[in-house]
Amino acid sequence: MNHAAESLSADVSGLPGTVNAEALFDLPRPAAECRIVVAMSGGVDSSVVAALAAQTGAEVIGITLQLYDYGAATGRKGACCAGDDIRDAQQVANRLGIAHYVFDHESAFREEVVETFADEYLAGRTPIPCIRCNMGPKFTDLLRMAEELGADCLATGHYVRRVEAEHGVELHRALDPARDQSYFLYATTEKQLDFLRFPLGGLPKAQVREIAESFGLVVANKPDSQDICFVPDGDYAKIVKKMRPEGGRAGDIVHAETGETLGQHPGIIHYTVGQRRGLEIGGQPEPLYVVGLDAESAEVRVGPKRLLAVGAAQVVETNRIGPVPSGELTAKVRSLSKPVPVVVEGALGEGAEVTVRFASPEFGVAPGQAAVIYAGDRVIGGGWIEATEPA
Repeated sequence: MNHAAESLSADVSGLPGTVNAEALFDLPRPAAECRIVVAMSGGVDSSVVAALAAQTGAEVIGITLQLYDYGAATGRKGACCAGDDIRDAQQVANRLGIAHYVFDHESAFREEVVETFADEYLAGRTPIPCIRCNMGPKFTDLLRMAEELGADCLATGHYVRRVEAEHGVELHRALDPARDQSYFLYATTEKQLDFLRFPLGGLPKAQVREIAESFGLVVANKPDSQDICFVPDGDYAKIVKKMRPEGGRAGDIVHAETGETLGQHPGIIHYTVGQRRGLEIGGQPEPLYVVGLDAESAEVRVGPKRLLAVGAAQVVETNRIGPVPSGELTAKVRSLSKPVPVVVEGALGEGAEVTVRFASPEFGVAPGQAAVIYAGDRVIGGGWIEATEPA
């Protein structure tokens, strides 16, 4: 056992819920001979992963990527990978007695995630920066660093499960449905899954916090991170307008069926498909929703809820994890939505384009979102929604 594990053994004396730390990492050989790199964001989840890794007796190295430094966002509760969060990660590493390194990744994060986020809103699409981050800085770059450090695996605090199967490694939803993050990881490749570990996928959040307390970690009661970490106070339009001032171009709010101009708006970056609040066009006979955005004409199109019904989605840049089974498939088009039955037309994977056809009309599907395909709890893959067909 390494020195970190020895120094902590008296404090934990048996983890809550009788967690077997070593079993959570599925190491290729005895833990004392292994090196585990842990992605440490400064939150409770990744900190517990680092603590559990140290408890195995393996050599543990924590890596934190400083991803942004955007004013208020760096000190906001629930942010990650900046400001106070980096200091929290360092404190946890010191407590555990493990090595910890911080790498400035701000320029790459800005280019790959933040600028794409701004461009997507400018084009009238609904971006999901967390997926872009996982596809780039968090997995591609961190994996490369871990491999260069001679690690046996890279462990993260994501709530998903890595399952060994006859045909290879599979990605499954977390056992705790309230914490499942599989939607954000559909683009993980099979090669990446071979190297990745997700020790928290089978644990409820409450137990994770108990483990943090048992290790005496300063982050045990820290709030969870927010979906868009680099946006202070949730004002994403302010970030987009600062980066792309043209996004503030005013335009008309037009009824999608009648063509009547109902009002004006301060820029399409303030709106997403499915939005109802904030339109400020009262006096209508029925509730109206954003049903489309025309970036070229700066037009926000609104209509009754029935116009949001989608029968199919064109999905591009697809990824596939393992074989596609012959049984029923389901899909999620938003992280918090329930999977719904679908038929996938076309060969999923290798960047191919497919059509995802919904068994029943689906509402609020917007270009820029991801469509993630499941077979039961297993993630089959997914891609970006390029266009939709009305139901």
